[in-house]
This record gives sequence, structure tokens and C-alpha cells, in this order.
Amino acid sequence: MKQIIAMGGGGFSMEPENPLLDQYLLKQSKSNQPKVCFISTASGDSEGYIQRFYQSFKDHHCLPSHLPLFKNTPKDIEDFVMDKDIFYVGGGNTRNLLVLWKEWGLDQYLRRAWENGIILAGLSAGSICWFEEGVTDSIPGELTRLECLGLLKGSNCPHYDGEVNRRESYHQLLRDNRINNGIAMDDGVAVHYKEDQIFKVISSRPNAKAYQVTIENYQVKEVEIRPTFLGNIEL
Repeated sequence: MKQIIAMGGGGFSMEPENPLLDQYLLKQSKSNQPKVCFISTASGDSEGYIQRFYQSFKDHHCLPSHLPLFKNTPKDIEDFVMDKDIFYVGGGNTRNLLVLWKEWGLDQYLRRAWENGIILAGLSAGSICWFEEGVTDSIPGELTRLECLGLLKGSNCPHYDGEVNRRESYHQLLRDNRINNGIAMDDGVAVHYKEDQIFKVISSRPNAKAYQVTIENYQVKEVEIRPTFLGNIEL
């Protein structure tokens, strides 16, 4: 079963006191103690970001690790990748992430991992990257379309409620025919895909939402998706 859990924002880096999304992610693995690997390429392998990952995940029943590309990169990346249960991709510059992944062949290794049942997940850049296209701030001062890996069809706009101009920029890209229809996610929302279909939409915040966003006759249409609030269920 191919699985991707795409977060609009949240998790340990944005909600350090709210582990609901991270707990949900870990529960999707068949392993009782999943090997979860953090990929921080988009932040330039920020040491602080990596340490926050370890600090958070040491409190969960899992085996945390990280995959660096800037220094101390594993000699055999493919073997390293295929040994994991979950990949958790952090935020940052999506354009830089994609360039480096392709240079190292990591984009193909992660595709193979996904095809073999290893769970892919992430927030912000780590959410956009799995789709055909995304709305990114990789270029300072503007929000633009970025071609991504294409494991999931359509476009993705994270931080829909959390950043000024995200919603309007997405709408304008659609009206200008510069991006395809897709899904938008508020901070605290994750969309869980099985194969290439939405399986479940969940949230760590009671009022957060996701939206199917389309353009028809030059008019942008949003169809609200009410997530299941994880605070109301036992994980």
C-alpha cells in the first residue's frame, strides 16, 4: 500500500506542545517501533531543526534517524532509504530540496520506497514536494508555482490560513492558468493518501480545514473538507 501524509503545517516543528499529527503518522506504520527518518534538506540540514526532531521523537515509541545531504551523507543512500518505515520531510526551500534530491538520486529512491510501502510524509516543503505542483515561497518576496515530483496529482498549497497572501496567491495562479486544480491545507491539517486517493483528512487543531480548490469559468471554487480532529479520538 502506497501512503503519503501531507501536512499543511504543524507537527513537532510548528506545534511542539501538540504531538497529535506526529502520533498519527507513527500509528500508520505496521511496525510497533517504526524507523522514522527526518529529511531536512529544505532547511539546509539545519542543526537546530534536526535536534528538535530528535528531542521530540525520543518521547515516541520509534527509532529516529536523519538523512543529511550537506555533510556525513550515507555512502549507500538507496540501502539507507529502503531500511526505513517512515520518511518525515521538513520545511524550508522546496526548490533547493528538489534540486539536491535529483542530484543525489534521492527522488528516485523515495519513489521506490513509496512503491514498496514505506510511508512518505512532511509539512510545507515536505508536503508540496510529493505533488505535481505546489505554491512555494522558494523565491524571496513572492509565491510562485513549482513543478514537483508528481507522486500525487494536482497542486498543493500549504499554510492556507497561516501565511498572508497564500490563499489569494493560489487563487491568482489558478485564474492565470499557471497552476492546476488541487488541495489547500490550513496549518494543523494533514491529508492522508493511500495509493493516489484521499483516505482521510485529519487535524491537530479543532477549527482547521482543508479545501479542494478548482477553477471554472475563471471563477475559483473552494469545497471545504472538514477534518477529523485528532483530539477527539484515541490514537
